[in-house]
Amino acid sequence: MSTATSRPWVDAFPSAARWNVPIEIGTLPDLLDKAVAEGPKRPALSYREARLDYAALGKLVAELASGLADAGIGKGDTVALYLPNTPYHPIAFFAALRLGARIAHLSPLDAPRELAHKVKDSGARTLITTNFPTLLQNALALHAEGHVERVWVGDDARWGSSSGIDVPWKSGVAPLAELFRGRGSHARAKISPDDVAVLQYTGGTTGMPKGAMLSHANFTATVSMYRSWNEPNGLVPGEERIVCVLPLFHIYALSVILLRGLRDGNELLLHPRFDAQAVVSEIETKRATAMLGVPTMWIALANLPGIEKRDLSSLKQCGSGGAPMPFEVEKRLERLLGRRMGGGWGMTETSPAGTRMVMSEPSSPGLIGIPYPGIDLRIVALDDPRRVLGPHEVGEIAIRGQNVFKGYWNKPQATADAFVDGYFLTGDIGRMDEKGQFTIVDRKKNMIISSGFNVYPVAIENAIYEHPDVKEVIVIGVPDAYRGQAAKAFVTLKEGAPTLTLEALREFLADRLGRHEMPAALEIRDELPRSPAGKLLAKVLMDEENAKAAHKAAE
Repeated sequence: MSTATSRPWVDAFPSAARWNVPIEIGTLPDLLDKAVAEGPKRPALSYREARLDYAALGKLVAELASGLADAGIGKGDTVALYLPNTPYHPIAFFAALRLGARIAHLSPLDAPRELAHKVKDSGARTLITTNFPTLLQNALALHAEGHVERVWVGDDARWGSSSGIDVPWKSGVAPLAELFRGRGSHARAKISPDDVAVLQYTGGTTGMPKGAMLSHANFTATVSMYRSWNEPNGLVPGEERIVCVLPLFHIYALSVILLRGLRDGNELLLHPRFDAQAVVSEIETKRATAMLGVPTMWIALANLPGIEKRDLSSLKQCGSGGAPMPFEVEKRLERLLGRRMGGGWGMTETSPAGTRMVMSEPSSPGLIGIPYPGIDLRIVALDDPRRVLGPHEVGEIAIRGQNVFKGYWNKPQATADAFVDGYFLTGDIGRMDEKGQFTIVDRKKNMIISSGFNVYPVAIENAIYEHPDVKEVIVIGVPDAYRGQAAKAFVTLKEGAPTLTLEALREFLADRLGRHEMPAALEIRDELPRSPAGKLLAKVLMDEENAKAAHKAAE
């Protein structure tokens, strides 16, 4: 197949990336070793009063690896990390990987049932956490209930002023500090790029979360793909300060910020939680040069009182990911920042490399750009994923590349169902233009069938975001006796905004949406459900509405 038909984006945008550079495949410990060797005195991590250079980071990783090895951790074991954005995360992450172990990430916002499921499913018997109150409480509960055998607790006060609490030490619960062996020597495991490095659990949109098996090759390929992109914004390896407020236990921050940032020798400014005022202050005082966030973070920054008077001029790169950015919000942010918002698309299962916006091209609602080097993307028919569709036809996005995961942990049938002809079926609905630029229409599972028409919640959400009083919105499909399904909008309003009625909203949307897309119901809420990474969760609202319908039917 010719390049023009299989990868039209290469011919349309020859200077967007170094298309012919081979994708580098290796292991994650080697990735860190290269960064340490290339710039040992460069600052690597900043957290509160602590600042570690690359040599110090490498030394702490080696010391902890030695202690973990003495504790019996080795090749094939799973170590659960239950950590926020503190230096303990990258240190424990690379230390366990050096021994040939795999990582299972737990989220600080996981419910106890989800935590228990992930440690049981992954086979993790060892858990590493810190003494943040909620994390410590949940970690101790996992131990008390027999879900894990050992809990190692890092004292957050090691890095300066802290809100960490005292730990009730007992058998099986010990200080992580005990594992930092001064000699830092251990028999380093033989690791293959094909070995599983991380079990990254998906959001669990249907049933309990599944563990995506991501290999060392997947991650190093992703980093190589990112580095092959021609940055138009002047980011220089070894000279950048990157705000890291996205959670490192999430695939987006793990790959795009931590792994890419360390490979480039840049400094990561760690924040354990998102606080809009604190982030803006750090950008001003530390002259941060890059920030990546999810749309909800950017919305919070845009709505921060007095933001137009703050000095954000040091930022060279501003990007959004993890969920579609509402188009109206994107334009408002670009006016505020004085530069284009970067973005793209990816998934847990793609490590998460996928597409990147071409900054010279005009933006439009849902546009996600073109694939990175080494990635093949195509649109396939919803009713037959083996049938490839042409330009502007709407179907499911399918992807293949060295960044695509090995499959779902202990779920061979789910893995088989996820692939067709070597391509992973993403569940995202989209289209491609003649240049090879892709646009997301919606999630396959979110699509509403109203009076026989396909209705896409993202399109309705984008229109509602244009309302000046709307802060955030989620649109889902609800049962409708006449149409089968209709759209319902859940909205939070900006501070001080007047009450919004369904009639007023429909009047505002009259020239923005078709009759079949118009919301049939509106619910104003103080807040909307979101994932640990800050992504708005339509699934929670769907479950609520389904429960209401089931209760009503039972009456």
